[in-house]
Amino acid sequence: MNLLSSLSPATAGRAPSRPLAGVIPLALLALAAALSGCAGMAPRDAALPDTPVPTAWAAGTTAAPGSAATSLAQWWQRLGDPQLTALVEQSLTANTSVRTAQAALRQARAQVDVQAAGLAPQVGASASAQRSRSGNSGAGNNFQLGFDASWEPDVFGRVRAGVNASEADARAAEASLADVQVSLAAEVAVNYIELRGLQQRLVIARSNLASQSETLQITQWRLQAGLTTSLVAEQARAASEQTAAQIPALEASLAQSRHSLAVLTGQAPAALDAQLAASVAVPQPGDELAMAIPAETLRQRPDVRAAEQRITAALARVSQADAARYPDFGISGSVGLRALTLGALSGGSAVAASLLGSISVPLLDGGAARAQVRAQEASLEQARIAYQAAVLTALKDVEDALVSLRGNRERLVRLRSAADAAGNAELLARQRYSSGLIDFQSVLETQRTLLSTQEGVATTVASLSADHVRLYKALGGGWQPQ
Repeated sequence: MNLLSSLSPATAGRAPSRPLAGVIPLALLALAAALSGCAGMAPRDAALPDTPVPTAWAAGTTAAPGSAATSLAQWWQRLGDPQLTALVEQSLTANTSVRTAQAALRQARAQVDVQAAGLAPQVGASASAQRSRSGNSGAGNNFQLGFDASWEPDVFGRVRAGVNASEADARAAEASLADVQVSLAAEVAVNYIELRGLQQRLVIARSNLASQSETLQITQWRLQAGLTTSLVAEQARAASEQTAAQIPALEASLAQSRHSLAVLTGQAPAALDAQLAASVAVPQPGDELAMAIPAETLRQRPDVRAAEQRITAALARVSQADAARYPDFGISGSVGLRALTLGALSGGSAVAASLLGSISVPLLDGGAARAQVRAQEASLEQARIAYQAAVLTALKDVEDALVSLRGNRERLVRLRSAADAAGNAELLARQRYSSGLIDFQSVLETQRTLLSTQEGVATTVASLSADHVRLYKALGGGWQPQ
């Protein structure tokens, strides 16, 4: 229902017509009913959902009271590997996921400007020229030139709530970009560590293959001298072939790791083959890590920040749906020139101006407005639950990384001790077998044990380094919003 009043030079000062005077009381009653219905809406709680957050980590070291936690900004530099640092930094600029998140952020920020434009008056210009003819009458011209302006005062905050929602969406997109960058840096580091670990395992396999080949040669000499049996020679050859079979599998895994790193850095799969061909030790960070308390960790996790901003956006959309049940006000006007000839446009009689005020009151909509409020309230509840899930997942990520880190540290100590003993045993066994003091079965068992323990050490060293990376990621990566 609209109430319209116009003002022009021809109608200024004239009293309202009788029909319009009869409509005004009815419209005012409808407006009062709408306002009373909207005034009963209860305000929404803007507080974050209650989520249990411990005061300290169940496992691991927390920064001492009064001391600052270790800065995790650009944590990949703590691994002390320049090549890894270069790969991470390249991925942060060239990776397709990062570029997609950056485009989403630009889109969200542009949407804020779109929503904010609704708070300002809208001004436009128009011009037209018309030539028409009817029946036997002569042709006539009509020329118009003017400016139009309109403005909808945001009396009940509907447009402002939309702006607030868009701003929260933009902040959530910014946090999502940071989350993509943190996850990408961790993925590059884990793939790089896996690559270096595979290279170490390949070195171990080739070293053991050389040792087993030497043992196989000794066995064949003893067989020719009649000092051993064909069974022993075949066992030696089987052990050597089993070790040799591991090498193609390791080489294939190495190639796949290089391909993954190349794609993560925005390059073709084979682009890093030459750069990463040389075998390098697995990078290892230092153990000096003072961790922040759980509450501080949650504040620096970008995924938690994004979930928080989505609650803010959902809350603003509830307010927007509420405000849509209130009346809308509008003011518009125009000023221009209208004449039958171009020359007459410059005369004072060609000036035409109008001013229009309007009120639009929703009366019967079949319950759509209330249903829209309920829909936005349900969306708000989903955002709150998603926030709780993000917090719990963040806490679990840190605890899992700490447990894995502690377990692999203890395992590595034992495996290194076992590898030293296995190396000594294998050397003694080969020497005694060459002298004919022991049978080949003892040599075979010591060589298998040596290969197993050395592979275990190499695998655990890589796992330990990857655990640090996962811990850095779980702690938020030290990323700061741009």
